[in-house]
Amino acid sequence: MPLIVRRAAYFQATVRDQPGEAYKLLSQFVDLGINLLAFTAVPAGPSSTQLTIFPEDSEMLLNIAKQAGLGLDGPNSALLVQGDDRLGALADVHAKLFEANVNVYASSGVTDGRGGYGYVLYVKPDEFERAAAALRV
Repeated sequence: MPLIVRRAAYFQATVRDQPGEAYKLLSQFVDLGINLLAFTAVPAGPSSTQLTIFPEDSEMLLNIAKQAGLGLDGPNSALLVQGDDRLGALADVHAKLFEANVNVYASSGVTDGRGGYGYVLYVKPDEFERAAAALRV
């Protein structure tokens, strides 16, 4: 697979840190037909978890969240990178950003076990367009 980089909108929601909270949200998305490109959950204090949701269709998510009374922060922008998993793949991506003087302040990635990978890059809003240009998006 060639290197594919795309702009991705994401939203965040903070939930109580207790069993089933992510499941409740994700199962609602299934019932409502919301497809996700990526999803993360990280601690946000002693009793909260921050969910980061990358929907395939941001407008659909916003409409449904509004109807359901779900408080979402966003949309925010990130870059979603997908490509062949090989030695140096992420270094090559970061080299392009370094050459463009872009600071990556957070990232998360995973291989798919079949030779590919997915990688989410977070850059500051004032550097986003420069990052997108460096990665030819």
